[in-house]
Amino acid sequence: MCVLLADSSSTEYLLLSVIGATVVRKAGEYWPYVRERANEQWLMELRGPNPDGALADLYNLLVRGLRAALGGYGGGVEANFGDFAQEALIKITGNLDSFRGESRFTTWAQKIAMNVALTELKRRRWRDVSLQELLARRGADDRGPADAQLSPEQLALQSTVLQELRRMVNEELTDRQREAVVAVLLEGMPVSEVAMRMGTNQNALYKLLHDARKKLKRQMEAAGISPHEVLAAFEEG
Repeated sequence: MCVLLADSSSTEYLLLSVIGATVVRKAGEYWPYVRERANEQWLMELRGPNPDGALADLYNLLVRGLRAALGGYGGGVEANFGDFAQEALIKITGNLDSFRGESRFTTWAQKIAMNVALTELKRRRWRDVSLQELLARRGADDRGPADAQLSPEQLALQSTVLQELRRMVNEELTDRQREAVVAVLLEGMPVSEVAMRMGTNQNALYKLLHDARKKLKRQMEAAGISPHEVLAAFEEG
């Protein structure tokens, strides 16, 4: 077995060496050596009676990919790369039959790991924000600075459309429709998070949002605001 020596003060590196893992150094860091495999080899080993070696290699690849993609995210997120990779492994091994071979297996697996990580990071973003706070935040005019590329007529039409839309959201929607529209459509909170906070499921929330959109569309038509006018108001020349 070939073991590459590195800084002897690295306890984790020493441990990996003791258990027989070949380790390589890169830019002051270590990476466990991962054996190259073709797509078919990955699938065969992960489905086989002894998948531990393939699982360990895949875990290391996922952590490495997450660190490369999200290493600059900040907020201590690096400490969770291992947890993200573990959750991704569960999804990957449970959905091996859905891999269609249109890309490298590791590319497919990395996409799943990224989805797991980004979903959790989005959830954390909203963890300490209540739906009531979102509604209060939307009570003020939160439109940013005027777009200098738009004409005065477009800016005036924008203002009219937005004011009417805010009025409709506040006056025409039910309380639950308003909560859903503000949280999901205006603030971008994940549907799963909003559904949990509203004590419902995602399908029911999608239905609530669908009904709210239909109601707002009818109200806009009744107010004489056509889809063409909305597009014209926000289309840059």
